[in-house]
Amino acid sequence: MKKLSETPFVHETAKVTQSTLGRYTEVGAHCHVAYSTMGDYSYCVGGTQIAYSDIGKFSNIAANVRIYASMHPMERASLHHFTYRSAQYFEGEEDDAAFFEWRESTPISIGHDTWIGHGAVIMPGVTIGNGAIIGSNAVVTKDVADFAIAVGVPAKTIRQRFADPIAARLDALKWWDWSHEQLHLALPDFRTLAIEPRHPATPIP
Repeated sequence: MKKLSETPFVHETAKVTQSTLGRYTEVGAHCHVAYSTMGDYSYCVGGTQIAYSDIGKFSNIAANVRIYASMHPMERASLHHFTYRSAQYFEGEEDDAAFFEWRESTPISIGHDTWIGHGAVIMPGVTIGNGAIIGSNAVVTKDVADFAIAVGVPAKTIRQRFADPIAARLDALKWWDWSHEQLHLALPDFRTLAIEPRHPATPIP
């Protein structure tokens, strides 16, 4: 059985480049993480690609997610790599550093305790709030508020997970900053305490 620890777990088929991984984090099979941070307890699995992103703690990132879909230079005469990855094509040429600096200038921010569904795409510059859910195969082009559920192409908020007073109390509690020991002690509450009346799980599209 796999056992996570304070040392990040990176699958042998995954690739992590110039990124910071927190405690109890996991980068699963065939995932790529570049120029990003993943907070404590966050994980990604199954071919997910992440770049230029700041991901909070306890983020649940499903398979085949793309966080930061790379932008091409739409204002130029050509969209192609040769205009900015020029060293690959022409002897003596260098890559276009300014273009890559522009890419870095539109990072993504994902809050704590989020769920990014299978196949979702998060576009550059987007902020996703604490406790938010992104539905499977959604394409997120605009910010998503705390505790919102957003689905579709382009993604739109269909409802909030909790009433505003409850959401505010959860945000103020900041349980994601608790120590590992505190989380362990509170595990029975996390497993059994329903914030709203219990109802059958509803699949997120």
